[in-house]
Amino acid sequence: MVDVALFVPSLRGGGAERAMVTLANSFAARGLTVDLLLASKNGPYLENVVSTVRVVDLQAGRVIKALLPLMRYLRREQPVAMLSAMGHANVTAILARMLAQVKTRVVVSERGLISGEHAIAQGLAARLNFILIPWLYPKADAICAVSQAASADLATFINLPRQRVQTLYNPFDLPLIKMRAAEPVEHSWFSPGQPPVLLSIGRLNEAKDFHILISAFARLRRKRAVRLMILGEGELRAYLQSVVSDCGLTGDDVQMPGFVNNPFIYLVRCSLFVLSSRREGLPGVLIEAMACGAPVVSTDCLSGPDEILEGGKWGKLVPVGDADALAAAMAAVLDTPRGQLPDVRQRARDFGLDRAVDTYLNILELNG
Repeated sequence: MVDVALFVPSLRGGGAERAMVTLANSFAARGLTVDLLLASKNGPYLENVVSTVRVVDLQAGRVIKALLPLMRYLRREQPVAMLSAMGHANVTAILARMLAQVKTRVVVSERGLISGEHAIAQGLAARLNFILIPWLYPKADAICAVSQAASADLATFINLPRQRVQTLYNPFDLPLIKMRAAEPVEHSWFSPGQPPVLLSIGRLNEAKDFHILISAFARLRRKRAVRLMILGEGELRAYLQSVVSDCGLTGDDVQMPGFVNNPFIYLVRCSLFVLSSRREGLPGVLIEAMACGAPVVSTDCLSGPDEILEGGKWGKLVPVGDADALAAAMAAVLDTPRGQLPDVRQRARDFGLDRAVDTYLNILELNG
């Protein structure tokens, strides 16, 4: 018998995918029988799935085509519980359970700010998904989001009482992060005597506002020797490269190496981590940066950064879209001796693995 199935579109690089792999591995470590269901079996995080987790390829390609394969899986395996993540997967999970007519407990999880995602939705499939969400989510056994602000936003969007949407923070395997951060790095920018490296990580899309970060960095670069590295891949790569050129910067100032499976080797060595997003759910990369001891600067976007940084206690918060404020905050942190900055590792411990796994097992009704 399968205790819990976790359903995501794929394991392409992203915070939601990383979190679901961490949960799957952790559930298996607790002795549960775990299936990781993928609409399409691809993505770099596949290599991070432990052997005790069974990966089930629904061979659907797109999530919408996974409905019938997922329904057949539920009828065949009848897992005790199923956790899905991200809106289109959540809609598919609820519909599949309804069609399969099984007793599997279904918990849906939103990973971002749903009102923001709705505002930029393009294409018929995306718009239909947001039409279905307010109708289908109440039919799940439990609904959760990854921050208090995201939970409140979701409750408003689906017109449910706030208490119907629970806040469950993502799990972070802090010992594993520490171990992986100790691996060697070959990039020349991190050799002794090199200028400070400012680091940011995320998909190269409009939500991350990397063009604002590049503009802010250009202001900083005029006054001091610093470098900027942005890890991640996405549809705005060509545009962001043009922003770099327009700002008079070169490849020796800004590099975008793409997606890397071990960002921790960079996080533990950078002089500053910067989050420039215009919206988030709970930015896991900010917590990972803090777990690596990196000083942090973040936009005060909805939702997550203010919650993580406790109003600025652990790092500077700046207005969204303000390149001047971002540049000033980055300069202020770089000018402060490391010993006088807050020990962000202390705050990262609040997001440790065991606490998060317990909350997920509770909502799945698998704890004991």
